[in-house]
Amino acid sequence: MELEDQIKFGHLLLYERKCRSCGCTKNLIEGFYRTRKTRGMGSSSFSYECKECTIKRITNKRKEGQKVHIDWQYPDW
Repeated sequence: MELEDQIKFGHLLLYERKCRSCGCTKNLIEGFYRTRKTRGMGSSSFSYECKECTIKRITNKRKEGQKVHIDWQYPDW
């Protein structure tokens, strides 16, 4: 790793972002997921929703999806 890459990475460690869902301010690297690996280590490559809110959203959507499959019945032809 070159010196320039280390400086850029160190800058991201000190960068904080506000979550759009819960409104909490968290560390960029520890608190947010990266959207794509190919986008580099810029601050724009991280999502705007924190990890905790992302996990809550996904688990709630999965629970809602399971209810639909349980209540579904074959049509009466």
